[in-house]
Amino acid sequence: MSGGDWPQGWYSEEPDEPAAGRGARGQRPGPSFTPRPEQGGSGGGYRPPGGAYGSERGYGQDRGYGDRGYGPSSQGDAWGTGAAGAGRTAWPSQPPSRSGSGAGGGRWSPAPRRRRRWPRRIGLIVAVVVVLALLAGVATYFSVNSKLTRIDALVPTTLTSAGSNWLIAGSDSRGGLTKEEENQLALGHDVSGARSDTIMLLHLPANGTQPTLVSLPRDSYVDIPGYGYNKLNAAYSLGGPKLLVQTVQNATGLPINHFMSIGFGGLVDVVNDIGGVNMCLKAAMKDPKAGLNLKAGCQTLNGDQALGFVRTRAFSEGDLQREQDQRVLLKGILSKMTSTGTLANPFRIIPAANGAAAAIDIDQGTKLNQLVSVAFALRDPVTTTVPFGGFANTSAGSVVEWNTTAAKQLFYDLGHDQALPASLITGSSVQGTA
Repeated sequence: MSGGDWPQGWYSEEPDEPAAGRGARGQRPGPSFTPRPEQGGSGGGYRPPGGAYGSERGYGQDRGYGDRGYGPSSQGDAWGTGAAGAGRTAWPSQPPSRSGSGAGGGRWSPAPRRRRRWPRRIGLIVAVVVVLALLAGVATYFSVNSKLTRIDALVPTTLTSAGSNWLIAGSDSRGGLTKEEENQLALGHDVSGARSDTIMLLHLPANGTQPTLVSLPRDSYVDIPGYGYNKLNAAYSLGGPKLLVQTVQNATGLPINHFMSIGFGGLVDVVNDIGGVNMCLKAAMKDPKAGLNLKAGCQTLNGDQALGFVRTRAFSEGDLQREQDQRVLLKGILSKMTSTGTLANPFRIIPAANGAAAAIDIDQGTKLNQLVSVAFALRDPVTTTVPFGGFANTSAGSVVEWNTTAAKQLFYDLGHDQALPASLITGSSVQGTA
């Protein structure tokens, strides 16, 4: 193609007309430069042929755009070549060549673009990983949920409370342990009936404040419905979880909304599943009756050691200190289970979750997501023991009596989501054995 890469007449808007109405064939009429009357003079002004903008001739007549429109003149030849445009530079007959810069350049062609596929591939990989993680999470949820043992534990009541209340019991059930393991853990195996060695009340406030974990001494002297006054843990032996729940409701004035229990064997398994639990001891703890022999200092307890830790009563305050140890261990287990290191490691969290689910019993109305919320709540609760009134010797043996006035204040404050006074908070700390 001569004269460049574009065909002659590429810029034409209409078919070629006779030369009388246009300039040279294939050339676009150019504007003429005529003085404007209001400016005076006879030249130098720009005047497109066809009249001024908005003139009577209207827009676009004679292919102009009004008197001051920009377009070809009906009287001129080519733009800048007719009478009005004599001496002006004509519109170029060809567009600039699209060849490369410099003389003799060849036909222009864009440099090939390299497609950036890595971002797309990375996004696809991330999407696949997220989908797989979600599927694994759903599968794990249903797997854990299927292993939970739900029992008939709650008792209807007219009692009301702000927030919700959980009764947590640790029983001396040997489920999952062989006789050899029972001997190794110094448990014994001639048990006439299941007993509850650990009884705690967890209050989850509705106003989002810090939860409270209260230990109820197992030897608390309370009225057991249908049996009269006895030790609190006797309710579990006499009527199982339902009688224990009913007894605690009557003694505290708080409705029990959820129940959860774990046996000795389950505790050992859970601690081992999470890779042990960290514990810092101020002094050594030794108790042959509980199979316990721990040195002072920070260390990781395995399942057997953790069980001995929460069973020993070799203290000057007996059960009152053991209850603090139980709260400390419970917090340590759940802090480890809900830690980032455990949650981000599927080889640890999945066995731990499945092991915990298989080890505990819950009431029929409790959902798995509620158990998860309890696990996080127990990482850092306010901890205390029901106010202590003293020891007494009764027909049931040596028992713990509550400080009735202080106990009523404690449970009233919990039931109304009110902050506990400092005098009712004992806290939790670990001591060496006596």
